[in-house]
Amino acid sequence: MTKGSEARAESDPGAPLPGGGDDRSSRQGAPLLIPGETCWRIERADSFAIFVDAAGYFATLKQAVLRAQRRVLFIGWDFDPRIRLDPLDGGRAEDDQLGAVLEKAVESNPQLHVGVLQWDLGMLRALGRGLTPIVLLDRQTHDRVTFAVDAHHPLGGAHHQKIVVVDDCLAFTGGIDVTADRWDTSDHADDNPHRRRPGNGRGQGRPTGPWHDVTSMMTGPAARAVADLARERWESGTGERLEPIPEERECWPEDVEPLLTDVDVAISRTRPEHGGAELVHEIELLWLATIAAARRSLYVESQYFASRRIAEAIADRLREPDGPDVVVVNPDTADGWLSEKAMGTARARVLELVREADVHDRFRLYTPVTEQREHIYVHAKVTVVDDRLLRLGSSNVNNRSMGLDTECDLAIEAVEGAPGAEELAVTVVGFRDRLLAEHLGCDPEDVAAAIADTGSLVRGIERLRRPTGRSLVPFEPPELGPADRALAESEVMDPEKTPNRWRRVERFFARRRRPGNRVRT
Repeated sequence: MTKGSEARAESDPGAPLPGGGDDRSSRQGAPLLIPGETCWRIERADSFAIFVDAAGYFATLKQAVLRAQRRVLFIGWDFDPRIRLDPLDGGRAEDDQLGAVLEKAVESNPQLHVGVLQWDLGMLRALGRGLTPIVLLDRQTHDRVTFAVDAHHPLGGAHHQKIVVVDDCLAFTGGIDVTADRWDTSDHADDNPHRRRPGNGRGQGRPTGPWHDVTSMMTGPAARAVADLARERWESGTGERLEPIPEERECWPEDVEPLLTDVDVAISRTRPEHGGAELVHEIELLWLATIAAARRSLYVESQYFASRRIAEAIADRLREPDGPDVVVVNPDTADGWLSEKAMGTARARVLELVREADVHDRFRLYTPVTEQREHIYVHAKVTVVDDRLLRLGSSNVNNRSMGLDTECDLAIEAVEGAPGAEELAVTVVGFRDRLLAEHLGCDPEDVAAAIADTGSLVRGIERLRRPTGRSLVPFEPPELGPADRALAESEVMDPEKTPNRWRRVERFFARRRRPGNRVRT
């Protein structure tokens, strides 16, 4: 632990334990999701689905926008109206572009309003792709389509949530920005002709590489809670207050099979201290709680693995003789030179820390590859803890996602002993196995069998990995020179912004780890 992190570890002496310090150590089934601590709210979703990779998400979003009655709100880190939403449908390319879909929706419905809020520096990235400045876009589009930039964040921070809300009754949130480079199918074919950056005019842009991502869709009170968060962000970014839409209607797309129905969904946030608003770091507290509570396995997909605090917490669990397996799936390199310089050097440094602690050989960091062994870019933000908790959202495993950027994560928990917990646990593990099957080029049943046979998440994956074709490849960081090592140690490009509560959280949840069956799901 660095001197800075030692100081921060003592910077929060009065912080309550999760749940306000209510000691339920003698009871099994104490939840990880606690409003006011590890999450903001827990609300019921009538229906809940997860889209793995953007092809299905974008196609569903297109139809949801065209069926919208009152309002569609896009809250995003990046946005590009030139992208195609459903290139597999076979229609005309110009009709399938996001901007054309928005125009068609408002022209056919005089009651409909569309709002797009994009991070201001993200707009600069879009200009580099040849996109018209958002001020001009706002003038060129229909009066009921509003484009706005979000500059309401601290210096160096970003608005990083990825939310779309339709009529306050259907909400999408997760890791997928409605922008260029995201579209792909789960087979991540090496030569998919539809995987292209949008071009200017009628021309096509350059081909893009394979991209892995995850987002969710829900209806019911959970969707309305996400709508509350989206309207709050719109007001902070634009100064305009949007009223809730009072009318409720059935808005679930008929052609999408829900993963779950009638399920509790928790919303966790990061909101930086800025403009009079206090720091909210529910996402970091949930990270620490899940690491502390994991009994057999912790599976993580993230764009980055760069948070020293999270790495130190994982290292503590790896030193335990009977701690959990920990598997992290990352891209091979960060997207862009500056990101790689900041996040890549930090990853190499925290990997040293974690691997030194891995005395029982229970940690792996992999990168996925295509059939021809091209690296697949991992942008998904997913965590699966045992058969207990499924989490997805916008936050990465880096410092800025814990305290500097605005983030929104969702989590679903199978609380031991609660009604329906066993069925929910099966779904949680099944989703993890579905993700691993995609990466390993096999069936989810093969993943489940390998993990069951070996009694270990790590050993199960190692049994299924292949030297050719689709698979997961162990990541080896490049050697850090003196300048890169100093950059990683300083954290100047990814500073910690939150008090360190790991020891308090670890002590609290360690008492809740069931000592019984140690077969690793």
